[in-house]
Amino acid sequence: MDKDKIDKKDYILDVAERVFSEKGFDGASTRLISSEAGVNMAMLNYYFGSKEGLFLEIFNRKISSFQNILQNLGNDDSISAWEKMQTYIDMYGEKVVNNNCFQKLLYQEMGMNRRTDLSDKLRDMLMKNVTELDKILKEGIANGEFKTDIDVPMVIATLYGTKNYIINTPLMSSPLLGYDITDDNMIETKLKPQIKSFMKNLLKAYLHN
Repeated sequence: MDKDKIDKKDYILDVAERVFSEKGFDGASTRLISSEAGVNMAMLNYYFGSKEGLFLEIFNRKISSFQNILQNLGNDDSISAWEKMQTYIDMYGEKVVNNNCFQKLLYQEMGMNRRTDLSDKLRDMLMKNVTELDKILKEGIANGEFKTDIDVPMVIATLYGTKNYIINTPLMSSPLLGYDITDDNMIETKLKPQIKSFMKNLLKAYLHN
């Protein structure tokens, strides 16, 4: 695919991500997205096939690049399991607060208590990243770096859950933290360093022998 087509496809995905985050999957339409993106329906259908295909491609674009990085990190035998965890926390701390549109969209769809073919596909995408983190934690247990009785699922839930609470409930988390978490400058200077530092200190205390 030539550069112009790649750029156009990415632009459509950027617009669709914003529209889906504002309207939700059910409330958004491909006609609205094509109008907002300034493209015709034929182009939208050519690239993505359907609204579900477009929706899944938004997630795939965000998740797959991070997935490759995680796999390379997990397979790196030159560093310890704790060093891998620190690197993961640094990368995750950068990602989760850089794209509020995507995070809002993710929270909306995965927070609904409904089982559909779409939600199953999204879950399977996300679970690949969870699996990589699970491997790192179990590697640390196996080689004696981490305690044998750690609760691996709860460690993962703590890492993801802390982020979800802060990012997705700004009316609660902003007064709790003492600064506006929707302000870009506060995100860079306060929130990112705070999340990274806290998670490293918390998990180091819990994981290490």
